[in-house]
Amino acid sequence: MWTRRKTLAAGLTASFGAAAESEAPPLVAFGPHRISRLIVGGNPVSGNSHVSADLSREMTDYFTAANVKKLLAVCERAGINTWQSRGDRHIVRLLHEYRLEGGRIQWIAQTASELSDIPRHIRELAGRGAIGIYHHGSMTDKYWAEGRMDPVRESLKAIRQTGVRVGLGTHIPEVIDYVESGGWDIDFYMTCVYNLSRSPAEASRVAGRTVEGELFWPADRERMLARVRKTAKQCLIFKVYGASRHCGSADERCKALQLAARFAKPQDCVVIGMYPKHSEQVQENCRLLREAFTPAQS
Repeated sequence: MWTRRKTLAAGLTASFGAAAESEAPPLVAFGPHRISRLIVGGNPVSGNSHVSADLSREMTDYFTAANVKKLLAVCERAGINTWQSRGDRHIVRLLHEYRLEGGRIQWIAQTASELSDIPRHIRELAGRGAIGIYHHGSMTDKYWAEGRMDPVRESLKAIRQTGVRVGLGTHIPEVIDYVESGGWDIDFYMTCVYNLSRSPAEASRVAGRTVEGELFWPADRERMLARVRKTAKQCLIFKVYGASRHCGSADERCKALQLAARFAKPQDCVVIGMYPKHSEQVQENCRLLREAFTPAQS
């Protein structure tokens, strides 16, 4: 029975074929690896919508194991060869199943801060084939607010010991200023274009009104993107669509990507979470990224 069953990746490739080179996102170096400048993000798969509890539940219901693996296979077919996601046990299991069925997507893992033994967790992520591991941005920002960054640096040292690429996630440009000034041993940043780590009081002060939940403040985008341009380190830029707040039309999405492209260095990438329950998103995002990141011909 097992020998007769088509693998998921092989079956989908046979059905739809692979993307032409001209249609696929360009590739850039990531240490010894080559990664697509468009990376598929993991928040929708983990039910993190950053919109509402109802949408988060809808995402969780949609992303069965079968639908997660289908999304990854469609991404590979389109030329997206890298997935960024949490490194929790649920995701590790899904990735393992996908690879057993023929999937070859590369993986950049976020530390799962809820686990008690982070150094051991980091070693396990490396053992599962992560090509890069980064310190969870919300936890980075929590330590920053508490004025104690030593635990973050220790985690980065643990990542370095595994031999994979070392990354730091943050929503706050000043965190990058601090890390750069200290000469930390790091390979890449996960940079959110919105500062979602503000306290409710700070968010309300910035917005000039009472803010409930996360504040997606427009002025944050260029502040973080300017910091992306300033650092020589590779940056993986995320929340370019504002967790669907800039998805009203293809033109709006293209303008959001064009903003990122104005500041991105040649080696920088964009991470976009995709939720194809209601519409095709993989090919569309590939097309929009190519349009936004391809210099106009004079």
